[in-house]
Amino acid sequence: MAEQFEQRESLALMHQMGLNSGAIERRREIVGLAAADLARIATIKDLVLRRADDYCATFFDSLATFAEARPLLHNTALFDRARRLKLDHLRALASGEYDTQYVEQRIELGLLYAAAGLDNRTFLGAFLALVKQIGADIMRHAGLPPMDGFEAFMSLQKVIFFDIGLIVDVLVAQRERVIRQQQEAIRELSTPVLQLRDRLLLLPIIGVIDTYRARLITENLLESIRANRAKVVVMDVTGVATIDSRVANHILQTVTAARLMGARVIVSGISAPVAQSLVSLGIELGGLDAVSDLQGGIEVAERNLGYRVTQGEPIDARVNGVN
Repeated sequence: MAEQFEQRESLALMHQMGLNSGAIERRREIVGLAAADLARIATIKDLVLRRADDYCATFFDSLATFAEARPLLHNTALFDRARRLKLDHLRALASGEYDTQYVEQRIELGLLYAAAGLDNRTFLGAFLALVKQIGADIMRHAGLPPMDGFEAFMSLQKVIFFDIGLIVDVLVAQRERVIRQQQEAIRELSTPVLQLRDRLLLLPIIGVIDTYRARLITENLLESIRANRAKVVVMDVTGVATIDSRVANHILQTVTAARLMGARVIVSGISAPVAQSLVSLGIELGGLDAVSDLQGGIEVAERNLGYRVTQGEPIDARVNGVN
């Protein structure tokens, strides 16, 4: 089941990266991989296959020298799978078949490295040690004239560069995906919409509001109004130190958009300096329902929804009355 999921994930990433047959062919062209290279690679295929276990050990021994690789090497399940995939990679490296299936296997390996937190520098450092070992073996043990051995190694390097491009692209794509997820989480935390009662929402805003964040606030609020069928929203700006003309206009646009969706917006917490600033800017706020603080905003909102809040006797007074 896990392998099937990983295969689906690699196929999905291939699709996102646009790695169709045409794109793969273009990558082969970029590294200059031609029919003559495949013929030269065939002359060293047996050597690479025979030494695959040694090359795999060289790669992971080199990784072990980097502290950044510890999460991969110290996780038994990840390490075992990484070693199996690396052996598959080395056996396929000299196969002469660099098609969609070959690319899918490289993507799967790249996803594993990304899951283990391996970065580009660490991967490239270990891969360089592997390439040097392969090159030395070809020159010493392939049984080819020196120039033929050199040309065979240069042909194999084209495949190696092809592989490096794929792995690095996967690592970068996964790093960017994590960054996007973190940014999305931060955006959600910075513009929370809370449900206080049935049909009543609270939108507390804290910090600096720029144009981008103002747009997010509007989008999140309108989505929440629809999802919760809200009738009243309290937008609290107590934590906003300054409001310029652009932000004020965004707030007014948000209020208008909410009104079109059938919800009334009450703005609470406008400080005295902010109020004076808005007046000096000449911003027309006649259509804005504003109260001084959050408590007042919630009380107004509850009255609009038909709630009645009554104040009972203090607990101490009731206890004394009983005594």
